[in-house]
Amino acid sequence: MERAELSITVQTSPDEVTMLLAGEIDVLTVTELSTLVNEVLAAEPPNRIVLDMAGVTFCDSQGLGTLVVLSRKAQHNQTVLALANVGDFLMRVLDITGLRSALMITTP
Repeated sequence: MERAELSITVQTSPDEVTMLLAGEIDVLTVTELSTLVNEVLAAEPPNRIVLDMAGVTFCDSQGLGTLVVLSRKAQHNQTVLALANVGDFLMRVLDITGLRSALMITTP
């Protein structure tokens, strides 16, 4: 079986960091995402971190849990962690799990 990959492209502006995610957010890739977000928060935290989910093809329970943990951690650092371009499948998963209210989701 081919190992799922997650590619993350980081774009930084003065008060916002955008991470373009492509691939799968799961048990194999959450560490990479957590590390990047934690590094941004450890430096000078921006006002907003946007996770652009347009390229995300899959997100498992580990991925969802990580998103919630990162969101809380960002809040603790007075930073807003927002999800952008959340696809229909992921929105359904967030609705089913009740996590939609736990995450900031921006709609275009």
